[in-house]
Amino acid sequence: MTKQTWTAAVSALLFVALAAVVSLVPVPFVSWSAGATVNLYESVDGLPRVDVQGIRTYPTTGQLRLTTVSVTRADSQLTLPEALLSYWLSAREVLPRDAVYPAGVSVDEIRANEVQMMDNSQSAAVAAGLRAAGERVVEYPMVLGVSNGSPADGKLKPGDFILRVDTKAVSTTDEVRAAINAHAVGEAILFTILRDRQVLTETLMTVASNANASQPVVGINLTVGYSYIPEVTFRINPEIGGPSAGLVFALAVYDEVTPADLTANRSIAGTGTITGDGTVGSIGGIQEKIAGAEGAGATVFLVPAGNCADVVGVSTPVRLVRVETLSDAIDALEALKDPARANAVEGCE
Repeated sequence: MTKQTWTAAVSALLFVALAAVVSLVPVPFVSWSAGATVNLYESVDGLPRVDVQGIRTYPTTGQLRLTTVSVTRADSQLTLPEALLSYWLSAREVLPRDAVYPAGVSVDEIRANEVQMMDNSQSAAVAAGLRAAGERVVEYPMVLGVSNGSPADGKLKPGDFILRVDTKAVSTTDEVRAAINAHAVGEAILFTILRDRQVLTETLMTVASNANASQPVVGINLTVGYSYIPEVTFRINPEIGGPSAGLVFALAVYDEVTPADLTANRSIAGTGTITGDGTVGSIGGIQEKIAGAEGAGATVFLVPAGNCADVVGVSTPVRLVRVETLSDAIDALEALKDPARANAVEGCE
């Protein structure tokens, strides 16, 4: 073997070894692609996927599809070839890992946060759907979480509605915080709460905040809670998390408790966060979700108004409908059932 041949062989081996190493080294990116869709009108083990009890319900036809994004898991890493492939392929995105999974947050914390966002989304969706149907919904300040070892630990629970603080009725989270702040550290506070439809009282002693020695706290996080007569159960794969299915959850609830039949034998898909008053918010991965809906045979896709700029230039046979509120979505789906009104339904152009 000549010197030149030996040099070439060694160089080739080094190149192959380096390429192999590079192909296995993780890069700080994640890949987004079209995920599965879920028909909310399907049954799960013989039970409705969206199950409304305690109120009259009506049959639905067609499909109402929740859309998802397939994303690199928090406990997985993307290699350089995988990142390049995702970048080049259509209906995919490559994003900095920190933009999706905050640095310094554990996988368990990320998953717990996604579950909590899904729970909050479902709660707001039920409230919005019932309100749109004319059903009574009452808002209360609600305990979202309780700190371990705090005065509230073992006395208050997530899901408790706070009715009064001492002798004062409260109706917002700000009023609860103001009532707590009116006390000194070490003073007792009487909370009147509603738990499982029973009124209870608990006395808590304030302690000093870790951040401010003069700030009284009892160790609770607050959010807006909703009380209503019907009981609603969502049978959704627990691997699906986050808040982006709020709009379709609200539509499913509304459709079941009214004779509207919004889907009317069509395949409808959509996405968007929702608040208890029916406001629809923008989400991430809109193009991937449209691609997933198209693959599932949807003919209409409800796009949050805040995402319309993200779908400019998207080529799809699916009709994209712009919505700002739950009422917009309901009105659009009703109009699309009538050929004489369909052309007036607003898109994202």
